[in-house]
Amino acid sequence: MRPIALALLLLAGASPALGQAVIAPPAAPSLSSGAPPAAHATRQMVAAAHPLAAQAGLEMLRKGGTAVDAAIAVQAVLTLVEPQSSGIGGGALLMHWNAARRNVSAWDGRETAPTAATPSLFLKPDGTPLGFYEAVLSGRSVGVPGVMPMLAAAHAAEGRLPWSDLFAPAIKLAEEGFPVSARLAALIGTEAERLKRDPTAAAYFLDPDGKPWPEGHVLKNPALAATLRALAERGAAALQTGPIAAQIAEAVGRHGGQGNGMTTGDLAGYAPKQREPLCGPYRLFIVCGFPPPSSGGVAVAEILGVLEHFSVSRLDPRGADAAHLIGEAGRLAFADRNLYLADADFVPVPLRGLVEPTYLTMRAQLVDLNRAIEAPRAGNPRWREARNLAPQPLQPEYGTSHISIVDAAGNAVSMTTTVEDAFGARLMVGGFILNNELTDFSFRPEVDGRPVANRVQGGKRPRSSMSPTLVFNRDGTLFATLGSPGGARIIGYVAQTLVGLLDWRLDPQAAVSLPHVGTVGTRLELEAGTPAASLATAMQARGHQVDVREMNSGLQAIIITPNGLLGGADPRREGVAIGD
Repeated sequence: MRPIALALLLLAGASPALGQAVIAPPAAPSLSSGAPPAAHATRQMVAAAHPLAAQAGLEMLRKGGTAVDAAIAVQAVLTLVEPQSSGIGGGALLMHWNAARRNVSAWDGRETAPTAATPSLFLKPDGTPLGFYEAVLSGRSVGVPGVMPMLAAAHAAEGRLPWSDLFAPAIKLAEEGFPVSARLAALIGTEAERLKRDPTAAAYFLDPDGKPWPEGHVLKNPALAATLRALAERGAAALQTGPIAAQIAEAVGRHGGQGNGMTTGDLAGYAPKQREPLCGPYRLFIVCGFPPPSSGGVAVAEILGVLEHFSVSRLDPRGADAAHLIGEAGRLAFADRNLYLADADFVPVPLRGLVEPTYLTMRAQLVDLNRAIEAPRAGNPRWREARNLAPQPLQPEYGTSHISIVDAAGNAVSMTTTVEDAFGARLMVGGFILNNELTDFSFRPEVDGRPVANRVQGGKRPRSSMSPTLVFNRDGTLFATLGSPGGARIIGYVAQTLVGLLDWRLDPQAAVSLPHVGTVGTRLELEAGTPAASLATAMQARGHQVDVREMNSGLQAIIITPNGLLGGADPRREGVAIGD
């Protein structure tokens, strides 16, 4: 994988036109035997984390809307029905394909640290870091929300339907109510004591006796309906200026956000950015991911770049060899991620060096097919400017939702959206949850006297693992849109799904259903309760430190075939892929 503009990769003579990729049987039996069939559509499709959100997106497509129009409607409904994962009080990264212009764009709606935030934001008076939830459950964890300003900018460039129309499904659901799903009910139960810390959140998520609302309870949110009406009328400015912005700043300060220092000026000053997509070849395809401040596109590119040196397609998807290679490629990518990757507007990131073919060949040469690397270290890529950085210590990273859409004109969206932890900072304003995204920064600004690239700085975007991805055939036609929630594990989930689609030629439902094998650093993780867990002994014999654990992804994927669209939604959550 190497960062090259997609247009250059598609120039006549750059590579032979390979035509439409055809889904063939996998090289070996799939790990996902028993997975339901992929959803099929002939013209357009939405894959999202909740059926009501997917239906809202499809409604916009049926009205002649674009993929971006549909994504806005989906996000508005997710704010209501999946508040634990994403919402208008958080941020998002969006990859877009304009089929008519044959153009890929990357829209950055990642939250920012308030101007007053300092590197010591998450340090105690004695200089030691706060505990994770000590930081999360406080106004100091809240970043300046970016998803709505970003979606407004994307809509101005790529939308077709009137902005105000896109909020109608969510407003109706918020006013009339929706049934609490099994997953939302379970998470409210798990987080009930933390939600009680904010009277507004407690009054919404808990009954008058302080008990969590059960599955099936019809939950109404008139406060969110009012906020969405304001957004429909005023655009993203409704959250950046005026009474809602004042409520956000006040809530942050009132709940221990003194060190955060968020002001209405921070909200008014937020600006989304367009980034240069990170595109490069893998096998017979071109894979485009998101650049910094996300570490996802870079890490996925590194994983694929290492795997490209091995005949992965010939391996048994259920076997120890495939698990070993995916794990080793991931461990090498995470070693680089933890040292180099942060907001490139603040820290020099050797992006070209990390994904150039020569460097990835050197990294692949470290992989022993029979033995795990004892302690993977960051490499020494070219164009490395900062030579005194310290690796970021491991800390938790959670949350998120993903949306994949293809419209009737062939335009596509891959958007990953988040409030970070479950229910973010557990603070509620205007019917929506405020994020705890600043805990994606390193709590330790330096280690052994050396700065950490991902330290807190005013105006900086925290490093993300979100990995919205678009895949193209070498003739320039769109092949797939995909992504996942899952904190730092997003990187492995997306990389493994890409291997399933591009190496093993699985359909998207089978690919997103694969039992997970991955890593977030040194240890190899195998998904509990699946055939992957049975590989533990074989992996330990190769020298791996193994964790068998729950790996709750929420992958959404759509591929384009000669016979129409095929979609897959992760069976681990309640999402669906639907279309016409």
